Amino acid sequence: LDDDHPDRVELCAMAKRYVTDVCFDVADQALQLHGGYGYLAEYGIEKIVRDLRVHQILEGTNEIMRVIVARKLVEGAR
Repeated sequence: LDDDHPDRVELCAMAKRYVTDVCFDVADQALQLHGGYGYLAEYGIEKIVRDLRVHQILEGTNEIMRVIVARKLVEGAR
């Protein structure tokens, strides 16, 4: 971003989608491991899961990030 790279939008979209999806999957697995206790605020896992779900939506949903990346791939194939 600092160097005004021409692919900055696509690279940021890839990073945002990947990181939020992987982190959500890890948090969801932690929630599964804790069973019913994972939903209790005392353990903090439920907050992490909720926060990560929000991050998948903020700044453009991860579905939109996939569209941005796909458009760039289709452009490059032409």
